Amino acid sequence: MNTATRDFIELHLKDDVRQLALQKFPDDVDKALVLNQIEARQLLSKKVPSWASNPDLLFPRHLSIEQCSSELTAKYKASIIEGGDTFVDLTGGLGVDSYFLSEKFKTSYYVENQKELCDLAKHNFEVLGRKIKVVNDDSESFLSKNKGFDLVFIDPARRDVYNRKMVSLHDCSPDVIDLQNILLKNAKNVLIKASPMLDISLITNELQNISEIHIVSVRNECKEVLIKIELGFDGEIKFSCVDLRQDLHDLQDIHSVSFTENEEKSAVSTFSSVVKKYLYEPNASLMKSGAFKLVSQRFGIDKLHINSHLYTSDNLIPDFPGRVFEVVCFAPYSKKIKKELLKDITEASVATRNFPLSANDLRKNLNLKESDKNFVFGTTLIGEKKVVILAKKYKE
Repeated sequence: MNTATRDFIELHLKDDVRQLALQKFPDDVDKALVLNQIEARQLLSKKVPSWASNPDLLFPRHLSIEQCSSELTAKYKASIIEGGDTFVDLTGGLGVDSYFLSEKFKTSYYVENQKELCDLAKHNFEVLGRKIKVVNDDSESFLSKNKGFDLVFIDPARRDVYNRKMVSLHDCSPDVIDLQNILLKNAKNVLIKASPMLDISLITNELQNISEIHIVSVRNECKEVLIKIELGFDGEIKFSCVDLRQDLHDLQDIHSVSFTENEEKSAVSTFSSVVKKYLYEPNASLMKSGAFKLVSQRFGIDKLHINSHLYTSDNLIPDFPGRVFEVVCFAPYSKKIKKELLKDITEASVATRNFPLSANDLRKNLNLKESDKNFVFGTTLIGEKKVVILAKKYKE
């Protein structure tokens, strides 16, 4: 990239790329490179801010950026693994995970079967001052020629050639189910990044030697499932449900709940036939984990129904891992609900849990505009009573 192109990118970094594409460019400016780099850096500005702000880094096409880990989740991965001598990222991609995980190892390898990504990664690692060996190869071929790693990281592609999202590890590439024996022969520890769409029970049934499963959300949106595999491990799997809600540059104040499968199985829920002063909605990671009985027992709150996954209590739990609401009122769902319960309410955020209507249908029935001034929940209590709850947000 010449100086004129670099300066042009910095000058127009916040411009609308579509509008910029219609303009005439100076002869010494690479138009295609400018448009690609500006779009990439705009996409990465929140996802990987420390990279997006570096004018000397170069980025690939849109899809690789869309699929890469965020800076925050990459830092979290680094926080849950032990360091050592050697590490390999078998599915290098943009290199975000490689970069942050490599901090803990003396020798690191980035493996990627796309030459373009390898060339960009080599350039970027040099700019960032990180010594990572870049290898243009596929994961199986690399493993057949190299062994003895302290950690192998793999992020199977979750889209097929038609760009459809995959929901099974068997459908991803490479297939870590078929590779798991080879992986454990080549490494003491394996860390797999999986789609948040995957069924946790399928993961535990199909993979061996799982020691930990981390379900990671960012601002209450489930982003990835991390599976730690240890050679020879045959104990109970530890689950960690994490919601990263703070500034992208820091990992302080992590909202985390940990438990084992047996803890959830042996937990006993309590139930309430009424909605009490406070209403609790577990965060996305906890909902994904299925630890619904444990939430009731551990936090001393009542479940509204075995399938509703909303909880209530008269006592405030300020550090609850999820959203907390102060209940204004609730009433049985009927045609009169708008006049009786919501007669002065014109705007609200509407959600449903174990309710015959979708959130959109309930909003239409109640004639409510979308807003976070009020919160309306349609749900079911024990005894199969359908109710509507009006609440105010206590904490996000």
